[in-house]
Amino acid sequence: MDNIDEINSMPDPSADDVRNDIAPGVSGAGCRCRRCDEPDAPRGNLHSFNWLEDIPDADPEWDIIEVQFKNTRKGFYHNSAHLPLETGDMVAVEASPGHDIGMVTLMGPLVKIHMRKANVKPDSPDIRKVFRKARPADIDKYEEAKARENDTMIQSRKIAEQLNLNMKIGDVEYQGDGNKAIFYYIADERVDFRQLIKVLADTFKVRIEMKQIGARQEAGRIGGIGSCGRPLCCASWMTNFISVGTAAARYQDISLNPQKLAGQCAKLKCCLNFEVDTYVESARQLPPRDVRLETADATYFHFKTDIFKKEITYSTDKNMAANLVTLDAQRVFEIIEMNRNGEKPLTLHREGEEKPAKKSEFVELVGQDNINRFDKKKKKKKKSGNQPKAEKPDRSDKSDKSDRSDRPEKSDKQRPRPPRRKKNGEGKPAQPDKKPDKEQ
Repeated sequence: MDNIDEINSMPDPSADDVRNDIAPGVSGAGCRCRRCDEPDAPRGNLHSFNWLEDIPDADPEWDIIEVQFKNTRKGFYHNSAHLPLETGDMVAVEASPGHDIGMVTLMGPLVKIHMRKANVKPDSPDIRKVFRKARPADIDKYEEAKARENDTMIQSRKIAEQLNLNMKIGDVEYQGDGNKAIFYYIADERVDFRQLIKVLADTFKVRIEMKQIGARQEAGRIGGIGSCGRPLCCASWMTNFISVGTAAARYQDISLNPQKLAGQCAKLKCCLNFEVDTYVESARQLPPRDVRLETADATYFHFKTDIFKKEITYSTDKNMAANLVTLDAQRVFEIIEMNRNGEKPLTLHREGEEKPAKKSEFVELVGQDNINRFDKKKKKKKKSGNQPKAEKPDRSDKSDKSDRSDRPEKSDKQRPRPPRRKKNGEGKPAQPDKKPDKEQ
């Protein structure tokens, strides 16, 4: 009850407090742990909400916790000293050599599920110990080592280029005590980096460890913005990578365009697998696509399927759209059953459901391509208010067109003026040149 009262007394988070690196609706977005409330707390990219926290622990002797380091690197450690830890605490854990600094992300029975998912056994020798809670001196040393990571990565890339190695160093991670650095690299071929390790050890004076990662792991560590406008799933909430194939796009009737299907890592987007199970389950309730529908006068082939509306469109030609007919799934099953019994309906539609074909209206395509369609029409000049408007003649009586006596005579102003002669420089009208008289 005390925890409930404490949560209810918390103020509502403002817009500035909302964490942008976690998608809304994802577990962990509402984390209110003690460490995450601190403004300078180091935050990771992958978060898990402990939904078994309030449930009494069935195994009180379970002492394994999950600790997260930079970006996607996590590990399991024994809390053999039974330290009073909470989610979000910074701890110093065993490493080789020295110690490392990480943040506690999970405790209790939920860790068992994560270990089973990662294929880690509780009695594995790879599970090391938790030394202590991180001291202020440990945090300061950890921050100093973390500040050197960017410069180390840029300098290591130049060294790899000088050694003509066909590899790309994507990220560098220093150990919490600063005695070791992990270089994550990408390479299409096998790389002999023994000389590179010697040069890096002499340059940075630390122990070097090289880890090869794929393009997806690099995107998860570096992060970025996807084509949907949101942070990458692999850098915000995904805990593991699942193989993605083009079959997922085919089930969802997505165009097999490599430029649209590829993500920031140049691989197929992970989000193709998010809804494919729903599409597959819905497709089971629809007739198979290789079945032909036989009628009394034609044979219809599958053309396309609308899974959401459960409607199927058939064509009389197998390779192109011809005489398209759209039916609901129930009607298609009825026709398939009739064909199995040797019956052929007159039409695909039910009696009384045939819709009259719409007549195509004439469309003037030539007028749409007129080159003057974007030109601005000249506006007529408005007459000044001082001049009286000329009265328009009454033309209601059009019986005798030849009778023009009713029309008003043109005034002097309305009569056309004779063309003016051009004047020379002295203001006199220019006279035509006179030809000299012929000598008699």
